[in-house]
Amino acid sequence: MTQSDQSSYITDEPRRMTGAEMVWEALLHEGVDIIFGHPGGAILPTYDALSAHEEGGRIHHVLVRHEQCAAHMADGYARSTGKVGVCIATSGPAATNLVTGLATAQMDSVPIVAITGQVPTTLLGSDAFQESDVVGVTQPVCKHNYLVTDVNDLPQIMKEAFYIAREGRPGVVLVDICKDVQNDSGLFRYDYEIDLPGFEPYPEVDESAVAAAAQAINQAERPLIIAGHGVQLAGVSEQLRELAEKAELPVVTTLLGAGDLPESHPLSLGMAGMHGEAFANRAIQSCDVLIAMGMRFDDRITGSLDRFAKQATIIHFELDKAEVGKNIVPDIPVIGDLAKTLPDLLPQVNERKHQIWLQELKEWRDDTTQTDIINFEVDELIPPYVIRQLWHSTKDVKEGAIVVTDVGQHQMWESQYYIHDHVGQLLTSGGLGTMGYALPAAIGAQMANPGRLVWAVAGDGGFQMTLQELAVLKQERDLPVKIAIINNGFLGMVRQWQQLFYGKRYTGTPILAPDFVKLADAYGIPGLVVTKPEEVAAALEQANNTPGPFLIDFRVKEDVNVYPMVAPGSAVDDLIRRPKPVVVQGYSGIEPSW
Repeated sequence: MTQSDQSSYITDEPRRMTGAEMVWEALLHEGVDIIFGHPGGAILPTYDALSAHEEGGRIHHVLVRHEQCAAHMADGYARSTGKVGVCIATSGPAATNLVTGLATAQMDSVPIVAITGQVPTTLLGSDAFQESDVVGVTQPVCKHNYLVTDVNDLPQIMKEAFYIAREGRPGVVLVDICKDVQNDSGLFRYDYEIDLPGFEPYPEVDESAVAAAAQAINQAERPLIIAGHGVQLAGVSEQLRELAEKAELPVVTTLLGAGDLPESHPLSLGMAGMHGEAFANRAIQSCDVLIAMGMRFDDRITGSLDRFAKQATIIHFELDKAEVGKNIVPDIPVIGDLAKTLPDLLPQVNERKHQIWLQELKEWRDDTTQTDIINFEVDELIPPYVIRQLWHSTKDVKEGAIVVTDVGQHQMWESQYYIHDHVGQLLTSGGLGTMGYALPAAIGAQMANPGRLVWAVAGDGGFQMTLQELAVLKQERDLPVKIAIINNGFLGMVRQWQQLFYGKRYTGTPILAPDFVKLADAYGIPGLVVTKPEEVAAALEQANNTPGPFLIDFRVKEDVNVYPMVAPGSAVDDLIRRPKPVVVQGYSGIEPSW
């Protein structure tokens, strides 16, 4: 159902209804048409009220197989659209199952409203059946949360929940609704003015700080931009490109900033940080002005804090005041929405050329890159080859394919070897690093973008954490998510750390996996096993051209490591390199990883 169809149903006239009905009425007012959830006793009145909306085609409910995946699906929906994702679950274990997914979204500034059922108000605090203090449990991993004990408060709380989740730095809001509140009746209206003392989603911009930033950029000889997820959230990727081209500013990105500037752009240096480009990290340590935009200087990008970019004047464009100075104290903090501060900055920055600096960066890049890995002969199936072929098979897709990764080695290989030329093309768990994220988040992204090609890329370890959601692909009428499993028989990233830092004691990392193709077949999903490099391209083409879902089990060489790597406690340019460097190029100057 379109939002215009929803609008024809919505009326602003106050109406008497149950709390359960109020939930769906509020969602319709917010333009929600898809929710992800699992029913149970304490939320059953709300599910019962959903039936009329499902029959009318106003709201579509996706039945998950585990509540954590409801949160991940809402996450994938939200990341790929910018809209608020919605998940719903019952009380007790169902609500606590949501927590990992909510924490994943909150760490990465993803707007989600989670709705949970709670025991009746008369039983609160009595350790009733399936009671848990969901507000207490989720406070550390949410932007805000509510316990609703009066039906008359519910409409305003729902409106506030969406406002808080969406405005300013996006995040997660949980609304926990007692069962008797769902059954009680009250007057529904939705014309409340939002008044939240202390909540300042968009701080007032200090124009003198913007001017100071412009002056520092204009005086720089070796400037560098680090672009993060905030660029995508603010919708300013085009302005970022305009700034970079106007002043000839090279750009590195964080993991979640992939595609902020097209990675095939001459000024793009790709990802920096723990597994970033060697030359990108060297650029950070050599620049004289570092312009950080919409990123929070987390440990994976900085390495050792006391050795990070000490030579540079640091400018930090950031919406959230709490992030400014938390890890790195900037010389010039510019607090405010990038949607305002970046357009304000642009006219104050002079057109410049930095030929010497760019030539130096080119030389650093050329030191480690020669030719595209796809044209380099490999005798064994290695993960970088698979990822590069995945890019080749999808690079001409209109709007770009959406790639959703799990967490681990394959996640880093994707960031190194897949060329992201579209903002928001990569969806992944950055801050929390949640294994099991890929498949459910890909489902959410696919449902939000039915016309786009969506690939889920997972390791054999992470995929087994949420593989039950294969059922959703079939239940949702052969939802066409394509799945690539990078199967190396290990929890690969943990094994790599054990090899490098724990004396090659591989405790707990070898992992037995099922026959993934047979498993997919049990769900009615076609699949292939790929064991040789020469089979990769044809398998990907078959998957891309097959209607509905498709799974490929890539059985890769088991002991391949992700390089380069910044060891814990090291400076960001103090890299562990492969013992015998092989000179092979990725399209955007990416260093090979075997």
